[in-house]
Amino acid sequence: MVHFLLRRDCIGRIRLALTLFGLPCAVCAAGVRPAISCSSSQPFRTSQAIRATSCSNHYTTSVQTMPSSAAPHVKSRCPQYPGSKIKRFPVPDAKVDWSQDWPQYNPVSYTDPSVLKKPAWADPDIGSFSPKFNAVDGAVDRTSFDGSYKNEKGKPLNPHGRTGLTGRGLLGRWGPNHAADPIVTRWKVDTKGAKVLHSVSKRPVLQFVAIKRKDCGEWAIPGGMVDPGEQVSLTLQREFSEEALNSLAVLPSERAKIHERIVKLFKSAGFQVYKGYVDDPRNTDNVWMETVAVNFHDDSGNSVSELPLQAGDDAGQVQWVDVDSSYPLYASHSHFLELVAKERKAHW
Repeated sequence: MVHFLLRRDCIGRIRLALTLFGLPCAVCAAGVRPAISCSSSQPFRTSQAIRATSCSNHYTTSVQTMPSSAAPHVKSRCPQYPGSKIKRFPVPDAKVDWSQDWPQYNPVSYTDPSVLKKPAWADPDIGSFSPKFNAVDGAVDRTSFDGSYKNEKGKPLNPHGRTGLTGRGLLGRWGPNHAADPIVTRWKVDTKGAKVLHSVSKRPVLQFVAIKRKDCGEWAIPGGMVDPGEQVSLTLQREFSEEALNSLAVLPSERAKIHERIVKLFKSAGFQVYKGYVDDPRNTDNVWMETVAVNFHDDSGNSVSELPLQAGDDAGQVQWVDVDSSYPLYASHSHFLELVAKERKAHW
């Protein structure tokens, strides 16, 4: 059993409790480029039995009932914007929806200096260019998983309502900023290779690759931003390779070995756990996070399971962790793993 997650301090437990009850909590400070998606993901829709195709991958989605999308976003209204001293204009639940008339609404305008420096991953200011919203704009996908979103004065409006802040904050793209979260799992086995059954549930125990985030010190699913023109399937593969296997720093011979194993796993049928809007503390009235979380399962244990995990990119630590409801994880990642456990008929 992994003990590091059971020794979390009081702050970590309070943060988990607040997340579970949908209350605002202290947010992690974001870096210059959100390489690891700060995805405080709140699943909110009911998915259907579908097959979604992305490049050569087929992601299956089982029927799962999730919390209603009628609930207003919470972390997107956190009092203080992450990585800054900027305070949001307070937005009560009753005034979140854009349909509610509110002449007194006076949101704060803020774009982080790192975004204003015009890095390659960020858009210019509105006025200096004219983005095509609700469309694939050149190499940048400005469509939303939620469907068409509205524009006001040339700027997109957050489809989930007011946040108390305008501008781009820490996010680079006007409108949706797309991320991808790969959930890589395997069965926990004993010395003879037999599946380990949980002593209480009597179900087999799953393990997943977890990273410890450098920005806030919490354990999470690895993930990252989708680059312009990049297929989500490739983002999932790239982010896992860079963050969990440190593929950028290994020798070329080892890199080829890693690539072969990763391609094999990520070409297998993945279970799409979630696809949609993310209630993220970096969201504003004009920019927001969306993500696709996909589970790739090494059923035989001879794919990535045999590769040594090594933290890379923005991950502080990385290791295989038992999937269990008692382990506190970053944001709603525990809920994602619960859906994976149900799909795999594993212990939770």
